[in-house]
Amino acid sequence: MAETIQASYAGCVEDIESAYEFQLAYAAQGRETEPTGPDGVAVRPFVTRLSVGLGAVGAAAAEAAAPLGPDAAAFARRIAEDAARARQAVDLALSVPNLSSQLIDNLNASVHLRTLLTDLFLFDEVLKAARRG
Repeated sequence: MAETIQASYAGCVEDIESAYEFQLAYAAQGRETEPTGPDGVAVRPFVTRLSVGLGAVGAAAAEAAAPLGPDAAAFARRIAEDAARARQAVDLALSVPNLSSQLIDNLNASVHLRTLLTDLFLFDEVLKAARRG
């Protein structure tokens, strides 16, 4: 059962990290308008994937933390709170009809998104250490 829980958390983290990495590359392109055709890969599906991952990571972190004790459980709650804040910023960006590079660059720089990413990096290291014993 523990491997399934870890995979669920790992899947959420993978979705979040891969979307964020794509957004970094997109932000550097200097696009005024969001590509919709063959001239470029659309960013909106990646930002949507990020939102979905942010919506699921809190519960996945709580499941992964359960066997590790109260400190891990408390931190998993922090992950859920930070993910909710980051998701609000992501969903705000998704609410506009055009995701320019500048808008995505500002989203990437959001303290809410960066805080969540740092939370995930720390928690991932804790999970790895717990698996090593």
